[in-house]
Amino acid sequence: MNLMHQAPADPGIARRNSWVLTIAQAFGGANAPIVISLGGLVGQHLSPDPDLVTLPVSLLNLGLATGTLPAAYVMRRFGRREGYLLGTTIGMVSGTIAAIGIAFGSFLIFCLGTCLAGFYSSYVQSYRFAATDSASGAESQKAIARVMLGGLAAAVIGPQLVIWTRDAVPGTPFAGSFLSQAAMAALAFPVVFLFRASSQQKAQARDHAGERPLFEILTSPRYLLAIATGVVSYGLMTFVMTASPIAMVGHGHSIDQAALGIQWHILAMYAPSFVTGRLMVRFGKERVAAIGLLLIASSAAVALSGFDITHFWLSLVLLGIGWNFGFIGATAMVADCHTPAERSKVQGANDFLVFGTVACASFSAGSLLHSSGWETINWIVLPAVALVLVPLVWRAARPDAGRAIG
Repeated sequence: MNLMHQAPADPGIARRNSWVLTIAQAFGGANAPIVISLGGLVGQHLSPDPDLVTLPVSLLNLGLATGTLPAAYVMRRFGRREGYLLGTTIGMVSGTIAAIGIAFGSFLIFCLGTCLAGFYSSYVQSYRFAATDSASGAESQKAIARVMLGGLAAAVIGPQLVIWTRDAVPGTPFAGSFLSQAAMAALAFPVVFLFRASSQQKAQARDHAGERPLFEILTSPRYLLAIATGVVSYGLMTFVMTASPIAMVGHGHSIDQAALGIQWHILAMYAPSFVTGRLMVRFGKERVAAIGLLLIASSAAVALSGFDITHFWLSLVLLGIGWNFGFIGATAMVADCHTPAERSKVQGANDFLVFGTVACASFSAGSLLHSSGWETINWIVLPAVALVLVPLVWRAARPDAGRAIG
């Protein structure tokens, strides 16, 4: 079934929206790094149970996963811009609540704030799809990659805000960092207000004629492959990244070396976005995603070959580049699988499955590392990649690989 997954391209609106969303991604994407950097440290001070110190970070991932479907409904019902304005409002509230929890020494209130930060992230994660609304063909794929560049800025902004503001509130360490999280969401508010949908897009989104039930779309082989590619790319990246700092320290490396490895990993995740869009245009989204999965498998092979710091760092860099190719390729594949009227529910279902997997991966990585070791973590990567890589390569080799079909 051939689908025109979006309205005819409006180059002016497409360019405007892609830059609006890139800037919004830079502000909104800083939300998660702040929680990830400080959630466990604050948990150590506030948690009544040592086993719960990482709960604030886990609730961020849980909020992201469970927030995707409500966010999709809001955007479907009221529009992208209105949904994003609500999302940034949630972001402002979440940072404020987390800071209040720290100020009053309440672990429960702090956890509520980090969970709401996850809900905010569910809106931020959909920026990559929104960039395709007014674009088509090659420009659609470039727009996705351009918005992901905002993540590179966020990866720098978030940790720097932690450093600059952690002692900003006298006598209340880290409260200032969460207030800065709220401030970043406030800066994103006027930016997302500039987002525009063309009149033809609005009309097509209201036209539900021929709209397929979600179950029918979910059983489409093309959509299933796109979801599986995103799930494996993001899930394995989170699974390995969560365990790697603990494994590095456990194999005799310093905390500073572990932190530097994660910094290189994050740079490797987003820096390739400068070229990912052009690579998809030239070689096809399925081929780029397949290369991403091969790089993820290569990262596991490097990790299994030794325990020197160079093995860990090289593995993390390959993992980051592989995630970039795999996840952006999967996003472009999903964008080919729906009509304008189906957009919100198809993208929401995809993100629910992807980030639900991410939440499970973050919960399970630490315990599996403790019980089975670093080698087991990486051995799991190889069959998981193979499971999706085989049909992805088969799909990429077909003559109609670039066409939008259901």
